[in-house]
Amino acid sequence: MNDTPVIQLRDLRKRFGAVAAVDGVDLTIRPGEVVALLGPNGAGKTTTVDLALGLSTPTTGEALLFGEEPRAAVVSGRVGAMLQGGALLPDMTVRDAVALVGAAHRRPMPIDEALRRARCSDIAGRRIAKLSGGQLQRARFAVAVVSDPDLLVLDEPTAAMDVEARHIFWSSMRDFTDAGRTVVFATHYLDEADTFADRIVIMRSGRVVADGTPAEIKAIATTRTLRFAGVGADAHAALRALPGVVGLEARRDAVTLRSDRSDDTLRALLAAHPEAHDVQVVASTMDDAFLALTADPAPTATAPTAAPEGVLA
Repeated sequence: MNDTPVIQLRDLRKRFGAVAAVDGVDLTIRPGEVVALLGPNGAGKTTTVDLALGLSTPTTGEALLFGEEPRAAVVSGRVGAMLQGGALLPDMTVRDAVALVGAAHRRPMPIDEALRRARCSDIAGRRIAKLSGGQLQRARFAVAVVSDPDLLVLDEPTAAMDVEARHIFWSSMRDFTDAGRTVVFATHYLDEADTFADRIVIMRSGRVVADGTPAEIKAIATTRTLRFAGVGADAHAALRALPGVVGLEARRDAVTLRSDRSDDTLRALLAAHPEAHDVQVVASTMDDAFLALTADPAPTATAPTAAPEGVLA
């Protein structure tokens, strides 16, 4: 089995004047991985994707696809990309747009197969200019897969899609990933990363700040949430003093506690307030981990709590 990395980024840097858009990124992606790239606006995700695909030249560092220069891999048809700025000719039909791109490759998949994979068969005869936002994204996906690539790079693939369209898109994506292809996608939908990615890479300020499985990433947020009812407002001060509690929210009869020692908090809560009922203990979510990793660091005199080994970059 060929274990040459599909993507290899080494000390990758890109500056625009005084701004470091990408600031020393090292990243290796192996064949068959489904990798989500997360980060707030301005984190450097899109610039990193452009550098990996050879659409932009790094200031320093190196980007390789399948062990060779990105442009060579793209020309060979091994890479398909669905980018935010990708435009399709408005007067063409979806079928014609896919066929035009397919004709540029040596060994494209059949046009009907590309349309089927992208769930575009029903809109194949529709002009690009007449497509809704979600339909346009599906058409872009068909264009991206018609070369039958080994690597598929997607930048915000479900932007402008409603919930139903997002489900349709990821259903079609499963067909692609089940064949063992490599997929890298940047998204703002954290639930998509949690559900569909084998591995999540989080960026902030041009750097990789975390890299691990969804479970490893979520473990970075050490707090859990306790929700319950039945404890009056007069006890809120006492609730804040329970062991491990780092935050309290109350709305009518419902109380939410955030705790970094949820077992201790729960025992103390039930001992001191047996009237509490409908108690729920909820594990950290991807949102919690994302916010913890991408928030601007506050000045502090103490060292930060360490994340699980091998997760933080």
